[in-house]
Order: sequence, then C-alpha cells, then structure tokens
Amino acid sequence: MALQVSPFPNGFVAGLHAVGWAFILPCFWFLDRLIAVCKSTTVERTQRLEQECYLHPLKVFFGSIIFFILFLVTAPLALLGFMLWAPLQACRRPFYYHRETPSSPESETHRGFELVGKASFGFATANLCLLPDSLARFNNLGHTQQRATTIGQRIVHGVCRPHIRIFVDSPSSCGTLSPSGSILPTGNSSSYGATDRQAQPSVNHHPDSNEGHASIPMTDSYVVCVPCDDTEEPSTESPSPLLNSNQNSNQQGRTGHRSAPRALLSQGLRQQDDVPWEVSSLFPANVDILCLEEVFDKRAAKKLTEALRPMFGHILYDIGVYACQPPCSCSSFKFFNSGLFLASRFPVLEAQYHCFPNSRGEDALAAKGLLSTKVLIGQNKNQKKVVGYFNCTHLHAPEGEGEIRCEQLNMVTKWIGDFQAANRDPDEEVVFDVLCGDFNFDNCSPDDTLEQNHCLFEEYRDPCRAGPGKEKPWVIGTLLEQPTLYEDEINTPENLQRTLESEEVRKQFISPPVPGEGCPLVYPESGQPWIGRRIDYILFRESSISRQCRTEIEEVTFITQLAGLTDHIPVGLRLNVMMDYDCVDESGLT
Repeated sequence: MALQVSPFPNGFVAGLHAVGWAFILPCFWFLDRLIAVCKSTTVERTQRLEQECYLHPLKVFFGSIIFFILFLVTAPLALLGFMLWAPLQACRRPFYYHRETPSSPESETHRGFELVGKASFGFATANLCLLPDSLARFNNLGHTQQRATTIGQRIVHGVCRPHIRIFVDSPSSCGTLSPSGSILPTGNSSSYGATDRQAQPSVNHHPDSNEGHASIPMTDSYVVCVPCDDTEEPSTESPSPLLNSNQNSNQQGRTGHRSAPRALLSQGLRQQDDVPWEVSSLFPANVDILCLEEVFDKRAAKKLTEALRPMFGHILYDIGVYACQPPCSCSSFKFFNSGLFLASRFPVLEAQYHCFPNSRGEDALAAKGLLSTKVLIGQNKNQKKVVGYFNCTHLHAPEGEGEIRCEQLNMVTKWIGDFQAANRDPDEEVVFDVLCGDFNFDNCSPDDTLEQNHCLFEEYRDPCRAGPGKEKPWVIGTLLEQPTLYEDEINTPENLQRTLESEEVRKQFISPPVPGEGCPLVYPESGQPWIGRRIDYILFRESSISRQCRTEIEEVTFITQLAGLTDHIPVGLRLNVMMDYDCVDESGLT
C-alpha cells in the first residue's frame, strides 16, 4: 500500500496544524535571531578583523533589544498557536512523504536482477547540523537556510555523475574497481558486471557488446580498460570469468588476495583488507538511498527536498514526534523532531518510526529514534518481487553515557526485527539489509568500550571495523574539530581531501579518541596508525537477506564535498549483490 503524503488523517486537521504553526513561527524566529545575533562563528569573527569592522558591538546591542521586543510582542500569539498545535500532534503520523511522479514505472526499478542476476547499490549518510541558526552556531555553523540549499546542490552535483567502472587488464586478473570520483574518458563502452540505473533524465546510447554477453540496456555506467602490473599473490586457481570478476573476495577459496593496482592509485581508490576505499571530493555516483541526520529545521528540510527531488523520487522528512510523548502525558516534551531525513530512488513500500524513550538532558528535547523502511527494487529473472530494507538512526550524544546508547542499540535491534517480521513476504527476495546513521560513539575511544562490544556488531557487518575497539588501519575519522572548520586546510572539498589523505596533517582537524574516566589516553599504540573518531556508520547484514544472494563490498568512501558546511565527514558504501539461480533451482525454491 502506497504511503500517504500528508502526516495528518485529513485536510481539515492539516489546515488547523498549519494555522497553529503560523502563529508560533514569528515568535520562534525572533527568539532564534535574538540568540544568533549574539553568537558569531569563527569565520565571521575573522572577517570582521580583516575588514576592521568595529560596528559589531552596536549591532549586537541594538539587535538584541529589537528582537527581544518583537519576541515579547508575538509571544501571546505564539501561546494561542501552541494551544492549537500541541494537541494535534497526537494524531500526526511521524513523517512527511514526498513522491515525484515517475516518467514510467520502469524508471523506478533496477533491471540488474531481472537481466543478469546481479546489481550494485549505493548508500550514503551524513550529519548536516541543520539546527535553527542560533543553535547551529554553538557548533560553529551558521546560516542554516543557505547551507541547506548549498548542501542539496552539492549532493545532486555528486550523485548525478556517471558511475565509471574500471576493468584492469592484467595476467593476474586484478578485477574491476569503481572509483566514484574518477573523471575518465568513456568512449564507446558497454555496461559490465552489475548494472546501474540511470542517474539523469537523459539517456546515453552505446554500441552493444559483441562478446556474447546478454543484451543489457545502457545506463550511465561505463567501463575503462587499464593495464596494470601483476599485484596479486600467486594463486593456484584459474582466473574467474569476466562476468564473475566482481564476486566476493571475502569468500575463502574463490580468489586470491588482491591489492589495488598502482595504475588506479592516482584515481583515489585503494584496496586493503579486501575492502576497496577512497577519500572522494564528490559524493559517489548513483547513490540509491541517502540518509541525513540533524535536519531539525523544517524550512531547511523543505529546501533539501526541493534540491534532491530531481534525483530522489521518494523522500521522507520531518521525521519524528512533537509535544508530549507518549501523547496525553507529561513524561517528556519534544521540541524538535528526530532530525532524520531519507531520500531514495526506489519506491518506499513501508515505513515505521520509533522514538527512543530513554534520552536525557538536552537530547531529550529531540525525538531521536529509528526509521525503518522497505523499498521496492524491481523483479528478478523468476518475476519475483525484489526488495531491500534500509534503517537509519541517531543515538544519544553526550560523552560518558554509554549505558544509554547500549539501551538504544538494544531497541534498534528489536525494532528492526519486529519491522521485518511484520512486513516480510515469503514471495519476495530481500537483497540488502542496511543500518546507518550517527551512532555518537567510535571504535577507538576507551570511553566507548561498552558500545564497541555490543551484540549489534555480531549481526551487522561494519566494513571499517577490525574488532571491538580496533579499526582497520586505513580508516579515517568522521568528526571534525569544530573550531577548525574554516581553516584553509579543510574549508574546501579538495583541501579537505588532501588533508584526510595525510595521517600527520589530519590529526589537527579530526576529533581524537576520548579517554576513559580517570585514565590517561595513550594513543595510538606503538606501530599503529592514528585514527580519529568515526561516529558515522553504514552497516549491512547478510543473515537476513535471501539465501541465494551473495554480497560483496565494492567501495567504502569518505566524502569531503560538504567541507565548510557541516562538522561531520559523510560516508558512502556501495554493495554488489549477486543472485545464484542455480542454488534456487537445486533447493526447489521458486
């Protein structure tokens, strides 16, 4: 059943809600400006010094008086609006749903499984700190509305690029790698391996391959052949056929250990511990599902929706609950929503939101929780429906409160299980189960030991994790030091990319691990690399997908395109999923 666009049961209730919020908004805006005029970001202070502007104290003085008076004048109207607005939250569904009408039903489906039995899926997550302008300034970020528009434009600029695939022609069969930041000549190429849906309305046509492969509609996915030296350890097994060169390198006995060929290092893609990874100045091409956190401001959420809707036809925003929760109680009052924002190329079949009941302090003012969705991918060769599960969350923030986060992880595990049990159809094929978001703990701080050992990581695989409390050596932290956001080394995507690629330089800008209470921090251990706090995660689970599906990691990406716009580094993950139809036939399944 298709999701309803409005969160309210009918137009009359939606109209009352709009009137109530219209009464509240002027008072809210004047309060926001009252605080913002007194709080400057570091870049604003630097600009005043460079311009030798000494009028700022007068601006603060008179601005504070004017906004305070306007706040008091509009407060009675806001109180009236609040009395109308608050009771209506009891009948509000916890999200808005925006859907773009597709040009054709086929434009929203993935033809990979239907044609060749394999497909590639891209996911990305980013914390944007789109709070009301006054509150964002405490994180050294201002101008929320302008940032929202710019962020949306940058994301679209990144994801609408062609997804270029590189096939390395070498006696060692180095395989296929896909640096999303590569700008390479395309020439006359045929699509190869897992197919990708088109990212732009225009269609690029290419000659069909004459190598005997199945005919596949051409998309914005290209192949570039690159010669490379033998970088693979000798293997007694024969090289895998061309169509199977993307098979999971983690499966023992299938392939030898591969390292990134030197010819590809200039494109940014590296391979280590069987995980191809890169630091990219652009969002990965053809991201299928995008999860954003801290989109608390409603106007900013609408600006993001306007910017992203040409690329993502299905968007859930203003996710969460308001006012007293549970309704008609005084246990907890939510001033802000969850901050979650989900944009998907695929139709959303089902969606469910849960609010964490155990938040404390300032976090209790926001309705942080879990959003679980089921999306329609398309059909497989047997004409069975293909679906995927995508979950996003934002956990408790304050340091030193790991017990609360562990309780929330317990809830996340249970809620995901309940959602999938209630919405799983035995006639459907599940090809991915992804969990992502801002977890607010890392895998290297002694202060986060409790969360690092949570059983969630036994169910979901973290590509960046070597074990509890130990990251893989190539991992880069995702939390920037807020006072340094506008330094020359990290204030542009290209500069931030260069900084992150240098271990010595990035130490100055990535937040360091947090020591345990009462224990001095000794980090890193002798001979180990320095890794900052990585609190933004994309995890995936294989035990809950269909038995005939096999998953491999195509690429992990640390993204610098939002430099200067947020204090987090976005993370991307691309998964290859292959369906073994021989296994299906032998087991008697249909």
